[in-house]
Amino acid sequence: MSSKVALVTGASSGIGEVTALKLQELGYTVYGAARRVERMSRLAEAGVHVLPMDVTDTASMQAGVDGIIAESGRIDVLVNNAGYGSYGAIEDVPLDEARAQFEVNIFGAARLIQLVLPHMRAQRSGTIVNISSMGGKIHTPLGGWYHGTKFALEGLSDCLRMELKPFGVDVVIVEPGAIRTEWGGIAADNLRKTSGDTAYARQADAMAESLGSESTARRSSPPSVIADTVAKAVTARRPRTRYAVGFGARPLIFLRRALPDRAYDALVARAMGTPTGARRQDLSDH
Repeated sequence: MSSKVALVTGASSGIGEVTALKLQELGYTVYGAARRVERMSRLAEAGVHVLPMDVTDTASMQAGVDGIIAESGRIDVLVNNAGYGSYGAIEDVPLDEARAQFEVNIFGAARLIQLVLPHMRAQRSGTIVNISSMGGKIHTPLGGWYHGTKFALEGLSDCLRMELKPFGVDVVIVEPGAIRTEWGGIAADNLRKTSGDTAYARQADAMAESLGSESTARRSSPPSVIADTVAKAVTARRPRTRYAVGFGARPLIFLRRALPDRAYDALVARAMGTPTGARRQDLSDH
């Protein structure tokens, strides 16, 4: 196992950090990449190779992959974990911010895939793990741009899996549910800034409360469940194409499949405490 090499993006905290440490424990040579290298001292102390990398900067990604190949001679696992969720009403979110979210969550992952694939194909082996979300299968109000990136990642991964099968390269999608990281609080703060004073304020307040509440944090799963899942996928002889793990992931994905659209909409609105309708005079206020 010591000859296997893994690259994990978004490794400065949360899922990425724990996944890098897990793969290191399994004997992989691990490269943890992130913009904020000063936050990766724990990884460096554990023997993880720390890489400065911005997934919106092609030169940064190229330099990172080139450095891994020069130093280790191969790359066996890519974990595309870098990403973020910027919530707000579709009407309210500036298109520059929407594009930025796609640049990180989709195009950054896609470019890294393009960079590692020549090496994996030459080896006739490799595993690409794309960290999606249950949000790639379900939808919630005020998360349109975020869900759009995750739906896109699901489709890209499915196509990629078929394209790479002849070369012995596996593509795995991990769909986390609610995970105990700083993600929820950051998303809640950004949501209030974006839509807290607009026509969508009632929905924004309810969603922000749900995203950032202590009760949500208590129910959320630890990041280690995702790290364990990635480890299971990359060491399996025949990994599953998808792993839905973490609080709420499997039941919510099941309900989305089972329920008609409007029934699912009503269920989510009740769960999140968001308004489901408006009186005529409410509509005239805006």
